[in-house]
Amino acid sequence: MLTIDLGAIRANYRLLRDRLGGKRCAAVVKADAYGLGADRVAPGLADEGCDSFFVAHVGEGIVLRKILGAAPDIHVLNGLPPGAEEACIAAGLVPVINSAAQLAAWRGKAAACGRILPAAVQVDSGMARLGMPPQEVELLAADPGAFAGIEVKLVMSHFARADEPHEASNGAQRAAFEALAQKLPAAPRSLANSAGIFLGTDHPFDLARPGAALYGINPTPGLPNPMAPVVRLDAKVIQTRIIEPDTGIGYGHAARADRRMQVATIALGYADGWHRRAASAAFFDGARLPFVGRVSMDSIILDISALPQGALAPGTLVELIGEHQTVDEVAAQAGTIGYEILTSLGRRFHRVYKNG
Repeated sequence: MLTIDLGAIRANYRLLRDRLGGKRCAAVVKADAYGLGADRVAPGLADEGCDSFFVAHVGEGIVLRKILGAAPDIHVLNGLPPGAEEACIAAGLVPVINSAAQLAAWRGKAAACGRILPAAVQVDSGMARLGMPPQEVELLAADPGAFAGIEVKLVMSHFARADEPHEASNGAQRAAFEALAQKLPAAPRSLANSAGIFLGTDHPFDLARPGAALYGINPTPGLPNPMAPVVRLDAKVIQTRIIEPDTGIGYGHAARADRRMQVATIALGYADGWHRRAASAAFFDGARLPFVGRVSMDSIILDISALPQGALAPGTLVELIGEHQTVDEVAAQAGTIGYEILTSLGRRFHRVYKNG
């Protein structure tokens, strides 16, 4: 069972917005709000006053427009795919233009339909992922007709290492972004992601774009998490048993009982998006219940010897993410990041929304 605290997401948005000291705070709800359900998350954020949302793909933007109605700006981070111009116009989306070719296609569409079309423009300030490189920006700056028929609503870039606050590249990216933005049409500017909001007042510019922090992931690794936890994941016990010493456990007998053990099998596995290396225990009534053997497609075996016999039965829930084990801790044990844990959690979980 996956429990999602919508009230915590709203509280996290308010905390981030308040840190910005009057600057605008958007919300990144791509990948179905990091797997938690954009249809439930986005309306609550809109109720908090959020009027600018970011998705990755045009299709996500179309769905979000149906959820939120006509009012907010919905930006498409991956830009304008060839042939998607009509869909963007019909849904009232703001493509994030990442190249001169995308800009030319959008400009041509504006001319063809005889109207001004909105766009954000992304420049590459030092991440080499998306955005116009400096030489492309220079060429556009020299072309007086480059933005004919286009309303530039935002100029943006993205930090590569904002979660490393002492990394010199953060300052270098900020300077590069400022220099590039000055060559483009005047518009609000955006650089800070979740971690960027915590870099200090020099970095947020006009609009910040938090994503992960909204969903409880720590934007300040190595420091206490300022965000409220959002997700709790519980799994049901399927079966319990007593096994004797030297019994092989799970696939490949990757574990072997070193004593008489009480074990439980729970209904959770990698088909649910639970990484085979993610976390090494579940919890029940504060007791840590280590995994034994390999994570299977649909099940995991727990050593429940620390519990009184009969404490767990088929249908009992044990905690995988929650009070005793955060999303970030699960991610660290899997050698990944909280983003991947959240977006991997599968659709087989019964989802419960609270504080909606």
